[in-house]
Amino acid sequence: MPTYKKKDFPVRKTRRFLEPGPIVLVSSRWKDESNIMTMGWHMMLDYTVFGCYIWDENHSFELIRRSRQCVINVPTFDMLDKVIGIGDSTGADTDKFVRFGLTPLDAAKVDAPLIRECYANFECRLADAGQIRRYGLFIWDVVKAHVATSPKYPKTVHYRGDGVFMVAGPSISRRSQFKSRDL
Repeated sequence: MPTYKKKDFPVRKTRRFLEPGPIVLVSSRWKDESNIMTMGWHMMLDYTVFGCYIWDENHSFELIRRSRQCVINVPTFDMLDKVIGIGDSTGADTDKFVRFGLTPLDAAKVDAPLIRECYANFECRLADAGQIRRYGLFIWDVVKAHVATSPKYPKTVHYRGDGVFMVAGPSISRRSQFKSRDL
């Protein structure tokens, strides 16, 4: 096992190493307005509880806060340019579904639309609003999941900071080494 020489590192760049998961697209709807935002700051809090940070200056913030629901959509590597474009534009003056050629689909349990082109879609309802005002932290219950049947492990995209992305690579199973077989 290798050892590594270390140096001091800027604390503000910690996320380069601790980003929790794939970049996702968050779709929302409040009244007659829909939007999509790109998100990298999120985490699983339990098996069906999801947390995410949304900046209060983001156009989606109020749509999501008021509707108390959203859809977490998981794009794949082939959508990277659209993911970046969505993140670099505002929904205040743009219909991002039209601009980026994405297809909104009706969700089963929430009003926010699914994104057809994404590998997976997770319909969410707000579980806890207690951290929104202070931290911009939304805590969600995942109430319905839609996942493509193939491939089993998609090529998702993970943000490393400074405009650099990592693509999910080969999967390695070590399931036999876990005590619990009911993972």
